Amino acid sequence: MNRRLSLALPSKGRLREPSWSLLEASGVAPQEPGERVLQSHCRNADIDLLFVRAEDVPEYVQDGVVDCGITGLDLISERECDVEVLLRLGYGACSLQAAVSMEDDARSIEDLSGRRIATSHPRIAARALAERGVDAELVQVTGSVEISPRLGLADAIIDLVSTGSTLRTNGLRSIGTLFESEAVLVGRVGSTDYEARRTLTMVLGSVINARANRYLLCNVAKDRLAEVTALLPTSGSPTIMDLATPGVVAVHALVPAAQIWSLLPRLEACGASSILTLPVERMVP
Repeated sequence: MNRRLSLALPSKGRLREPSWSLLEASGVAPQEPGERVLQSHCRNADIDLLFVRAEDVPEYVQDGVVDCGITGLDLISERECDVEVLLRLGYGACSLQAAVSMEDDARSIEDLSGRRIATSHPRIAARALAERGVDAELVQVTGSVEISPRLGLADAIIDLVSTGSTLRTNGLRSIGTLFESEAVLVGRVGSTDYEARRTLTMVLGSVINARANRYLLCNVAKDRLAEVTALLPTSGSPTIMDLATPGVVAVHALVPAAQIWSLLPRLEACGASSILTLPVERMVP
């Protein structure tokens, strides 16, 4: 990088640990890691780190306080900040959902017209409801939104949901999704630090791509090679190498990690043997 790049990271919350893990896997971990550190430098990279609330990252990037930052799409939309999404990071996935009590007769978001809805994301909720033609009263709350119907504060809620377990624990059920979110790397609109941002995006992206894939190795008889290669869910051609054993070749390929479960028994059924799958550290398309 031509100059030091400043990067804002979440100091706490659900995005903190996976963000630190991504940096460490990329080889640009902080020199002085620790929960109380507010500023730090990176090893092996010209990057200065600033640890702030994830909610504040979009505004810090928009105002040029930092060059880039990691935050959630929901926080960008709620703050209505003008930033550029450079890379989707593959973690922190959640959705903003509308939910009502188990006894409520509402079945869709449209059924919430005329209702009182508690939410900690009033701007996203207002836009999403308006797009659906739903006229409802929004009650802004912070903290545990799920308890609002039980307290009589609202008839329904709109809140972030990851697994749905919190909704079920509080006697609520989802009736629709209004917004999908995940962690993203963002940059300032109009920034001229093209090379620095490109390098950061490439390095982080190489780790994200690698995590989604596995390196597959197996041996197969040449007369069954076509069957095996036809099963491989890879975008490029696999590598085929002759072995010392006559009539047998080794097959090497990158395959999506999510398909390993179903792929291995099918390869075995086609005569593949000595099947290995290995994690990939970096992957630059």
